[in-house]
Amino acid sequence: MSYATALDAALQRLHGEGRYRTFIDIERRKGQFPHAVWTRPDGTEKDITVWCGNDYLGMGQHPEVLAAMHEALDATGAGSGGTRNISGTTVYHKRLEAELADLHGKEAALVFTSAYIANDATLSTLRQIFPGLIIYSDALNHASMIEGVRRGGGEKRIFRHNDLAHLRALLAADDPAAPKLIAFESIYSMDGDFGPIKAICDLAEEFGALTYLDEVHAVGMYGPRGAGVAERDGQMHRIDIINGTLAKAYGVFGGYISASAKMCDAVRSYAPGFIFTTSLPPAVAAGAAASVRVLKTAQHLRDAHQTTARILKLRLKGLGLPIIDHGSHIVPVHVGDPIHCKMLSDMLLETYGIYVQPINFPTVPRGTERLRFTPSPVHDARAIDALIKAMDALWSHCALNRAEAAG
Repeated sequence: MSYATALDAALQRLHGEGRYRTFIDIERRKGQFPHAVWTRPDGTEKDITVWCGNDYLGMGQHPEVLAAMHEALDATGAGSGGTRNISGTTVYHKRLEAELADLHGKEAALVFTSAYIANDATLSTLRQIFPGLIIYSDALNHASMIEGVRRGGGEKRIFRHNDLAHLRALLAADDPAAPKLIAFESIYSMDGDFGPIKAICDLAEEFGALTYLDEVHAVGMYGPRGAGVAERDGQMHRIDIINGTLAKAYGVFGGYISASAKMCDAVRSYAPGFIFTTSLPPAVAAGAAASVRVLKTAQHLRDAHQTTARILKLRLKGLGLPIIDHGSHIVPVHVGDPIHCKMLSDMLLETYGIYVQPINFPTVPRGTERLRFTPSPVHDARAIDALIKAMDALWSHCALNRAEAAG
């Protein structure tokens, strides 16, 4: 076999389908978010505005976060020096886990190197802890949840997205004595729609199932202390395991679960994805803890975030663009074709200095390709005006039939 030929063919398929992913080299500038500098392939630079970042509240430049990281870096050095089990647990990791447990009203929390790893490691390990566990997973769950469920082996049931009747039918069809877990999300990142948390908790209670909720796109931004949609809806106490990230609204890096002390202890003791990996650098843990602490009382940032999202959606709707609006902060504009989606993204960047990454298959189904905007409190009126003018000009220029794209 010619391995080089196979590699060429695999990459060419992506190019031919218009979904080859290109990395955009940018340098964010502290104090100037969401503005950054883009370095083109030829080495020239262009000032740009980032409209697709996950640092939803601009906490990556917050002075208290930076001060905490500087203090930890100066005190301990760069890395943690080991896994959590072997020399890699520091006072900074323990403080972070205490902040997260307090945030979610749980007995404990467990920090991982990413929310992806937290989902994968936890979900794949639960069947060792609960033999015969059946996992009921929403059809649109994140890839990390899908991978965790798959790797764990055993029985799984996929219920249609947010379809409570289908979930009920699947639960009712299984052995009442079998251990069960329902895995779902609070905000689904591609469409920005919400999971029916209360109704799923009701079903879990009725059928004796555990609940596993991914709050990655909600922590920091929803609820009176930023604990997520479950806190906002008064349902947090009904969730057995909450997954969250430190790399989006908290502006740093890492992921976690929060649950009972026994649950966290069991996952800590059994999950290879936790046991056999180096822990977060102390400076990262310190910055994340500071960010969690700050956002517990920063309702003004959450309010400003929602206001910016509402304004952007209203103005895009005013242009007649086919946006997907489920009431969250995520603002997808449906394009429906990977080549057009990439073309729009490229023209926005080169001509207007606006960076929004095209979202193509397999992240979303074929035919639902989109530009996904993530407004934040640091996107001011001038930035919104520039985006609206650019989208108006380019949508017309590219001759995309708006009615067809909306369908």
